Amino acid sequence: MSERNDRLRWQVVTGLLKHFHLERWSERFNPRLVLAGFNFINAGVSIALIAFIALISQEAFIFPSLGATAFLLFYLPLAEASSPRNVLCGHLVGALVGWLSLATFGLLDEPSAMLNGVELPRVAAAGLALGTTCFLMVLLRVVHPPAAATSLMVALGTMTSLHQIEVLLAGVVLLLIQAMVINRLAGIPYPVWSKHTPDT
Repeated sequence: MSERNDRLRWQVVTGLLKHFHLERWSERFNPRLVLAGFNFINAGVSIALIAFIALISQEAFIFPSLGATAFLLFYLPLAEASSPRNVLCGHLVGALVGWLSLATFGLLDEPSAMLNGVELPRVAAAGLALGTTCFLMVLLRVVHPPAAATSLMVALGTMTSLHQIEVLLAGVVLLLIQAMVINRLAGIPYPVWSKHTPDT
């Protein structure tokens, strides 16, 4: 599996280098350095673009688990966890379950655990959110590990309104569009919605 992933990552990088007439870089530099540079540029530019949109709009388009999603999208673009279906639905499940956990324990109007510390209701909300998110992602076949962090982040009170959840999901969509463009430019058959896999 690792060798296949390495070949695929190299195909992405060399495909993009050829597209921009920079194929000599793949011959001139160590492949690991080229791959690391590719991930540095793509993940960094993608997150910086979303952060710039957040700056201009003054909306929270950027959040910590989006960094882990960016890493998956550019390092393992054909992994099932990197498919648009898994990414979008996973974060949707995580965000909504986190919000519902806050509501269940009456924490929607309370300050974030980062400001107020952790009390028993917050412990219960975090446990319920993470457990339910993991259960639903497996049940619905939309496993995306960074979405578990999204659920926990919301349950800790960093996002308490449904509008913030909508903005969070808009950030996910922006990142998916960037991944689609970059991976397709490289000649990688990045799926439009989901990777076809047999039922398990």
